[in-house]
Amino acid sequence: MKRRMFLQNAAMLGAAPLVSAIPADTATSNRESTARTRNFWLNYLEKLAYPVLSCLATDQLKQKMPVEAQNPALVKERTKYTHLEAFGRILAGIAPWLQAGDLSADEKKLQDKYFQLALKSIANAVNPDAKDYMNWGDEGGQPLVDASFFAYALVRCPKLWQAADVKTQQQIIACLRKTRSITPPANNWLLFAAMIEVFFITVNEQFDQKKIEYAIQKHKEWHKGDGMYGDGPEFHWDYYNSYVIHPYLYDILKILAARDSTFEPIRKVVLEHNLRYALIQERLIDAEGCYPAIGRSITYRTGAFHHLANMVLQGQIPMQLKPAQVRCSLTEVIRKVTGASGTFDAEGWLQIGLYGHQPSLAEPYISTGSLYLCSAVLLPLGLPASDSFWSAPDEDWTAKQLLKGADLTADHSS
Repeated sequence: MKRRMFLQNAAMLGAAPLVSAIPADTATSNRESTARTRNFWLNYLEKLAYPVLSCLATDQLKQKMPVEAQNPALVKERTKYTHLEAFGRILAGIAPWLQAGDLSADEKKLQDKYFQLALKSIANAVNPDAKDYMNWGDEGGQPLVDASFFAYALVRCPKLWQAADVKTQQQIIACLRKTRSITPPANNWLLFAAMIEVFFITVNEQFDQKKIEYAIQKHKEWHKGDGMYGDGPEFHWDYYNSYVIHPYLYDILKILAARDSTFEPIRKVVLEHNLRYALIQERLIDAEGCYPAIGRSITYRTGAFHHLANMVLQGQIPMQLKPAQVRCSLTEVIRKVTGASGTFDAEGWLQIGLYGHQPSLAEPYISTGSLYLCSAVLLPLGLPASDSFWSAPDEDWTAKQLLKGADLTADHSS
């Protein structure tokens, strides 16, 4: 599949490591370096989004997207869900960028292209007469998860909802309502149900407040200390605090507290947990851009930093961190992961793995579509290039500073 990349081709993803510093007396060098970094992120966005959205926009996603699973015997079952996974997850990751203003002329042209692809993709995904009409709840429980990521995308990019025609809006509501027949288990899935109901709030549709309040209450009970939640009553050392729990709690409570001040106290408590976990996430990135391969769903790759990326987007980087050190650390994570041979197949689709093609790393519920949660790291593209996250000179992140002998203040639990 041929596609035009933004300023740089796919080879950029294997470029030389990010330099650790920019000459302080050279403003031009700084601007050029930070512009290259943003373009690198945009190149990653295009490499992920183009295959999914270009096929779905032309009603050919089910025809053209390969379906890989840990075991070939699982492919038939996962095919029921994998297309909605790819669509919902990629859209949730790029939605803030699709909403963004104050872009350069070239970037605005790219944004317009993907906004139109996203609109056409939505229309096909929710249209019962389209070949790419998705499984929104007709079979299995998995559709609750990815319908929720789709709803999250519309929360992050209201322009997509506003630009959809009335028929498509009605079909979106009908599709999301289908998920109400799915009873979520007592774990992070409660937040998937809650996010769909929160989306209904944002578009003035009837919503189920009990589902929202139940999800919040249970996660309040499941906080284990130091900014970490159990995935259900038990703690699991994996990245689900970032894949789902922290970003969902933050945005659900942000919307609720703005509407009803009685949610403000719990929002403030959760924000303290959010900030602490963001600090932990930055310290998980080692000096080379690697992070511990711990726990299930590790094949979501850069999606492991969904929470840190969301805190950047929300302007809630902990005061102990500089925006530029977070940018540089996340850039190196993207570079490390995408630079591995086998991350993408010959047609540009993601393949199962963490560093390259490693199918044995997958759980039985993982398939090609699942992998597109990696796009969650792209949330900071919703900030303009003038934001300090993008414009400040490069900074070493914590692990890199320590490796160079910096005498940093000790980290403390919350």
